[in-house]
Amino acid sequence: MRRLRDPLRERPLFVRAAPFVIFLGLTFFQLAPGEATPYWAYLGKTLVGGFLIWLTLPLVRELKWRMGWEGIVGGVAVFGLWVGLEGRYPVFQESGTAWNPFAVFGAGSMSAWAFIGVRIAGSTLLVPMLEEVFYRSFLYRWIADPDFEKVDLGEFRWRPFLVASAVFGLAHREWLAGMLTGALLQWLALRRRDLGDALTAHAVANLLLGIWVVWRGQWIFWS
Repeated sequence: MRRLRDPLRERPLFVRAAPFVIFLGLTFFQLAPGEATPYWAYLGKTLVGGFLIWLTLPLVRELKWRMGWEGIVGGVAVFGLWVGLEGRYPVFQESGTAWNPFAVFGAGSMSAWAFIGVRIAGSTLLVPMLEEVFYRSFLYRWIADPDFEKVDLGEFRWRPFLVASAVFGLAHREWLAGMLTGALLQWLALRRRDLGDALTAHAVANLLLGIWVVWRGQWIFWS
């Protein structure tokens, strides 16, 4: 593994951007024909994403997970934003059907619960690391200065703060909740000069949302 990591040590842009871009690119396989394809594709991209995080984790010094009260409270607030704002503003049209494994594999089936477990685990543990490194660490600083490593993660600048938050929001169906979430997570990263609290908030929010989706049958959040 050292032979894989060593060439990446001098490529900080690649280390912070490539895992997220690859993970996002693999999402298109979920659109392939077949009723069960989205679920197997999500499992595949989760495994690939996990490998990429494992490969680059030692090379991203700001990627430090912290279980502090700020992150937990922030995560609960983000969850409240997504659930509370749903249906109160126009959202982007879904690109496909809602992600409901019970409708495909049968209510209560082992396969359905297995894919639900993969989805919740992926969105709680993997997605926060991929997205926080890309949006909050790389994109924010790159907008401020293409030589992004010169920009301290705790340095507040209005333009990158607004643009990075907007880009994060526009990448989601629920664009308004996404923009507000992006701003909150960026503030958490700026406050501590690393991604610890932002990672915790993102993970808590996704975990609560995953539980909410399954409990309430609100599969539209997983479209």
